[in-house]
Amino acid sequence: MSEADLTVGDEVVVDAGPIAHGGFVVARHEGRVLFVRHTLPGERVRVRITEGGSGDRFLRADAVEVLDASPHRVEPPCPYAGPGLCGGCDFQHVEPAEQRRLKAGVVAEQLQRLAHVEREVVVEPVPGDVDGLRWRTRAEFAVGRDARAGMRRHRSHDVLTIDDCLIASERVVGTGVLQGHWAGEKAVDVIAPSEGAAVVVRIPSDETVAPVVTESVVGQSLSREFEVSARGFWQVHPGAAATFVDAVIDGLQPQPGERCLDLYAGVGVFTSALAQAVREGGQVIAVESDATAVAQARLNVESTPWVHYVQGRVDHVFGVESTGRVAGSRKGGRRRSAPRRPNSAMPPTADIVVLDPPRTGAGKAVIGAVVSLAPRALAYVACDPAALARDTAYLMERGYALVSLRAFDAFPMTHHVECVAIFERDQL
Repeated sequence: MSEADLTVGDEVVVDAGPIAHGGFVVARHEGRVLFVRHTLPGERVRVRITEGGSGDRFLRADAVEVLDASPHRVEPPCPYAGPGLCGGCDFQHVEPAEQRRLKAGVVAEQLQRLAHVEREVVVEPVPGDVDGLRWRTRAEFAVGRDARAGMRRHRSHDVLTIDDCLIASERVVGTGVLQGHWAGEKAVDVIAPSEGAAVVVRIPSDETVAPVVTESVVGQSLSREFEVSARGFWQVHPGAAATFVDAVIDGLQPQPGERCLDLYAGVGVFTSALAQAVREGGQVIAVESDATAVAQARLNVESTPWVHYVQGRVDHVFGVESTGRVAGSRKGGRRRSAPRRPNSAMPPTADIVVLDPPRTGAGKAVIGAVVSLAPRALAYVACDPAALARDTAYLMERGYALVSLRAFDAFPMTHHVECVAIFERDQL
């Protein structure tokens, strides 16, 4: 079969190459690049082409038969994991320790390729899961034509009906959401908060008002509860919030009296930890675009009057132009914005800055605005290695050095990885 003939449905034998960002392994067949799911580097597999044709730069494929298995391959614990099935997990067929090594390789490769930074990366486990299972405390299930809740197949709108989701917490599946019938709904959200019973939120075609739940952060740097919308942003792994807060505070070492800026602040988790560290003589300015999150955050931080919340997109608050995705909160869509005047609440300088942007990253304009405040140190919390690497390059161009990087396996069985990077002004 020539490379020009290779099309959807065809099967070929390939040798799996390196891991790629997105949960794929790169392979080649007669000069064509294939992004293959459900395999491991070094394996020899038979793959079935799932997307692409003769005019495409690459093809997508699934490994449907393993001819020479990796020693790190395991039997997927979930019966819905595999070619053509649930698209939620990428690495059910990989032992947990090897999953972390693969993710570390992706982070290191993105930093080297996009920021020209050579860095050894170790992905640390996060407490709160059981061998990578039963950790997800917030889950959205799609509703199929049979009114049953399930998961979408990979890169598809088709809904796979399931009886259990092994990465969802027992409290989530214990609501019976996967056994119920949800006629008239497009999706069902299930939230198992730190405090109180699990909440099921129906998602019809119109906007749904979600209840408020109580979440807890219990760590070395912060120990307290937060009120947050059931459908608002909160880390889905039970150990993630405390782990990230501790990593940020340990990396920045905020001092009493310092001025801090918390960008993409959500309901005030990092804001609260900063406020506790800088004390009443300091100042924390938090920026968040989501009106519901800001209203809840103001209640969450009302005991620390040296915190000031600004509602608005980060690029608008700084008065800079954004040409990519919305950079105001952890969730965003595509949009172009014109330059605006900086918000008068923004300080002329800041001692430390925390950035916790959406998956697309902060971007060049926001990074430039942050650097203009001349902070002594920045903490960048990243849920996408490529975005982190691009913004690392922008920071280095402006005189900041990457002094530490910690990566965390907050999403076991998937390709996702969270990083906390600390930057300081280059003294050279």
